[in-house]
Amino acid sequence: MATALFVLIAYLIGSLSFGVLVSRAFGLPNPRSYGSGNPGATNVLRTGKRVAALLTLLGDGGKGWLAVFLAQRFAGGMGVEPAGVAGVAIAVFIGHLYPVFFGFHGGKGVATAAGILLAVNPWLGLATLVSWIAIAAIFRLSSLAALIAAAFAPVYYVWLFGIDVMAAAVTAMSALLIWRHKDNIRRLLAGQEGRIGGTKKPRGQI
Repeated sequence: MATALFVLIAYLIGSLSFGVLVSRAFGLPNPRSYGSGNPGATNVLRTGKRVAALLTLLGDGGKGWLAVFLAQRFAGGMGVEPAGVAGVAIAVFIGHLYPVFFGFHGGKGVATAAGILLAVNPWLGLATLVSWIAIAAIFRLSSLAALIAAAFAPVYYVWLFGIDVMAAAVTAMSALLIWRHKDNIRRLLAGQEGRIGGTKKPRGQI
């Protein structure tokens, strides 16, 4: 029962789409209506509002961190086993991808995954973030950076901690993140992917 409660709470936390919430607060177009259609920080940045993009990044990353932190801090005392904590990590991630509060139309999970990994272990999160930053700085392609970082995250985990239930959760999240980037992969292969800092005209308002 306690495990199910933690997983449900994690999903609801993940369902808070900060790209949409922050855009509404700033009077910006719905990030699902322009650019990549993704309610994430990179797409919000296309409006030119860096503060809004930063708040989106912090919010989406923070909710991933918070859900796992709470599970690690309190779940053990309530009889939740490590598999339950791994379930929380997956639940908050799925909440971001398919948010119940926003018609199950969510983001691609990059910032939320980063927050989750930082909560699991700071070194794991840092290694993955450095991978993202390095690729993004070189190629200025957020999607390429996300794909490479996602591919390396399970490798980093196994290298640091070995194979366990959380390793399986990290692998599952990485696979989901890569799958959510399938359209980006097509554009990357075609040389049509937008670069970080590019702008696209919004198609509608919130």
